[in-house]
Amino acid sequence: MFLFIDYDTIEENLCYTFNRAGFVVIQAIGAKMEIKGRRKSGVVILDLCGRIDVDSANFVEVVGQCTREGYKDILCNFEGVDFIDYTGISAILIAYKEVVNNKGRMKFSNIPAHLRNLFSISGLDRSIDIYATEDLALVSFKEDKIIEDIKKMQLRRRFKRLPIDIKVEVRHRFEKSEPFISEDIFNLSAIGAYIYGCDKFKLGDDIILKLKLSPKSEAIELEAKVVWLPDKQIQNYLHPGMGVEFCDISGDNQQKLLEFIEKNLSCLSSDS
Repeated sequence: MFLFIDYDTIEENLCYTFNRAGFVVIQAIGAKMEIKGRRKSGVVILDLCGRIDVDSANFVEVVGQCTREGYKDILCNFEGVDFIDYTGISAILIAYKEVVNNKGRMKFSNIPAHLRNLFSISGLDRSIDIYATEDLALVSFKEDKIIEDIKKMQLRRRFKRLPIDIKVEVRHRFEKSEPFISEDIFNLSAIGAYIYGCDKFKLGDDIILKLKLSPKSEAIELEAKVVWLPDKQIQNYLHPGMGVEFCDISGDNQQKLLEFIEKNLSCLSSDS
C-alpha cells in the first residue's frame, strides 16, 4: 500500500480515499481532478485524471506531501488528463520547483496528443523530461542514478585523500541540544572523511562536524551525511567507524580543506 498522508497537515479542501488496490486517491472538493499515487521501482507515480486548471491546488499539495515524506523521484502520468489551461501550467511549474528545490527529480509520461502543443508553447518540454511511456520514464530514472554514481566516483578520484590522525567533534545535525562527541579522523579529503571510533550513527544520518586545521588551529564546521559503515567481520581494523560525505560545503571551507590536505601531503612526501 502506498501512503504518504500526514493527517496533521492535509488541507481542509482535500479529500483522501482509497481505491480497491489500496492506493490513496486525493481529490479537491469541488474540483475536477483526481490523483492516484503508487510506487514502482523506487519511483512515486502520480496518475492524474481530469482537468488541470485553477482548481488544481491538490496537485501542488500532493507533490509537496511526497517531498516532505522523502520521496525524491516523481513521475506524473498524464494519460487520464483531458484538459490543461495556463493556470494549470502554473500549478505544474510550482510543483516541479518544489521537487527540484528538495533535490528531487520530476518527469512526465503519456502526454495526450491534444495537449502536446501546449507543453511545447509553454516551454515545459524544454525544462521537464517527457517520455512516451511509463516504462521509458522509469528506465531514465535508473540511468540518471548510474550517471550520478559515476560522477561521484570521478569527483572522489579528483580529490586527494590525506591519511591523518586529528580530532573531530560530531553530533546529529538536527539535534541541537545534543552534545558533541570527540572522535578521530583517519583520512580526509575535500569532499569527505573517515571517522574512526564512532558507532553512534547509522547510514543516512545527517551530522555536524567541527574540526581544527593546524597550524592556524582554525575551526571549521561542516554538514555531512553518513554514507558508509565498515563491516565488522570483513573490515575489523576499521570498526567501529563511518565514512561521511560533506553536504552543501561552501567554496571557502572546501578551499581551506584543499590547502590543508596539499600542505600535509607535501610534508609526507618530503619525509619519505
